[in-house]
Amino acid sequence: MKKFSKFSLLLTGLLTLFTVGAASTTTAHAASSAVNDYISSQKIKPAKVTKTLWGGFPKNAYRHGVGKPEGVVVHETANPNSTIYNEIAYMKAHYNNAFVHSFVDASHIINIANTNYLAWGVGFPGNARFVQFEQVEVHSKSAFAHEVSNAAWYTAYLLHQYGLKPNDAAYDGNGTVWSHGSVAKHLGGSDHTDPVGYYSTTGKKYFGQSYNMAAFYQLVHSYYYSDFGGSASTPSSSASATPLDKVTYSKLTTTGKLSSQYANYRLYNHVKNAYANTSKYSWSSVQAAAGKKVYINDKGVKDKAGTTWYRLTFSTAKNAKQYWVYSGAVDLDK
Repeated sequence: MKKFSKFSLLLTGLLTLFTVGAASTTTAHAASSAVNDYISSQKIKPAKVTKTLWGGFPKNAYRHGVGKPEGVVVHETANPNSTIYNEIAYMKAHYNNAFVHSFVDASHIINIANTNYLAWGVGFPGNARFVQFEQVEVHSKSAFAHEVSNAAWYTAYLLHQYGLKPNDAAYDGNGTVWSHGSVAKHLGGSDHTDPVGYYSTTGKKYFGQSYNMAAFYQLVHSYYYSDFGGSASTPSSSASATPLDKVTYSKLTTTGKLSSQYANYRLYNHVKNAYANTSKYSWSSVQAAAGKKVYINDKGVKDKAGTTWYRLTFSTAKNAKQYWVYSGAVDLDK
């Protein structure tokens, strides 16, 4: 786990008192990538997100006036001899120095800090703006490809979760996909450049070609528009995720009740078959019963099937867990 200067850490307490300029749209240049080609040709599938949130991390709000993440920062640990579990244990023991929200390696995406609150990974002012995750260094061709796939897919997942679109920040410091190096260059707060060096040397070692953030962004963009219901065309790239059902989303704020037929359906973390690595949840886990009140905040209609799905919570609490259900499970209030 990387360390930060005392000066930058002292500033974390002031994070919500300062603002910087809003992001504007940029366009990534297409880049040929041996790593992305390998991910595509081997049909590599991203790992599922494992949530093991630890309650010991501080819970500080994102910057004032925004209140949610504005992008994702990609890190790497700079430790060639560590494992994902060692890194997590170290971070829990030293979170007062620095911490991130999640860790990624070839086989895991492990989220241990609540992404609804800021992390201390890039210093001021970036901490108040971004979700942040670390990649653990891996040591084989297959492992590196799997790790990059996991990291790119998780970046797309986070962007979708917070209603953001892919936008490469490397060129002008405006965007939603950031390396630690781009944050340091455009926003300050630290002097780190990761994961640029790790990508470059590991790509050369196992694929005969340096990997870079431009190629990583291509993969993020591809996953985002394949797995998360986007409609824009992807940039030129040979890497693509497995095609899934396309869904058109629209905001919907209303209430309803579980229908008498709710038990015929299931709860999901996204619209069924429209999202890679969809998770199911039992009704017993939410103490469901016909007539139980629900709070609906989004609607999705599958483009081909025409079926309607709702995203709902079972309470009005700020951090209430969200679920997707088929419309037949809910009777909307008039």
